[in-house]
Amino acid sequence: MMLVDKIFDDFPNGQIFAKGEIEDNPLGVNMSNSDKMLKWIAKKGYADDWCIYVHWSESGFDFVESNGDKVISKDNIQRLIPCTENVFKKYRY
Repeated sequence: MMLVDKIFDDFPNGQIFAKGEIEDNPLGVNMSNSDKMLKWIAKKGYADDWCIYVHWSESGFDFVESNGDKVISKDNIQRLIPCTENVFKKYRY
């Protein structure tokens, strides 16, 4: 499903709106090419922005939210949260 403005705008500020697990490799989300599993969360900020954080799957989602690494590759962002260009422009690097 494509994240569009109407859906994004309806998320409350500070809310995690998506999360999951994916492999760390070119076919998943290539952060360090370890082939280990990563947990990720997508969270709306308080300034009409959003971001995605990842960490090893052994970590809980709460840990990922507070201590995860920010995803900064457009390919990785779009792989996790397919979105319109307008929503992508709101991504916080």
